[in-house]
Amino acid sequence: MSRSKKKTPITGITGAESEKNDKRIANRKFRRITKMQVKKGDDKFVELKEISNVWSFDKDGKHYLKSPTKKDLRK
Repeated sequence: MSRSKKKTPITGITGAESEKNDKRIANRKFRRITKMQVKKGDDKFVELKEISNVWSFDKDGKHYLKSPTKKDLRK
């Protein structure tokens, strides 16, 4: 495994490792709002995209690297 490398040159825009905590918070908020709407008897439910903004997460999205070096493709 010492010589393993990524197949596709995609990386996060910032230096954050993951967005796991942001996703957990967004899904908790979504479930809480949905439960309240079910109790009220609403017919129309909110979507996850209406509650959270993907671009405000830690990693701030992904992008392709045009000319990646060996260091960029390390796992």
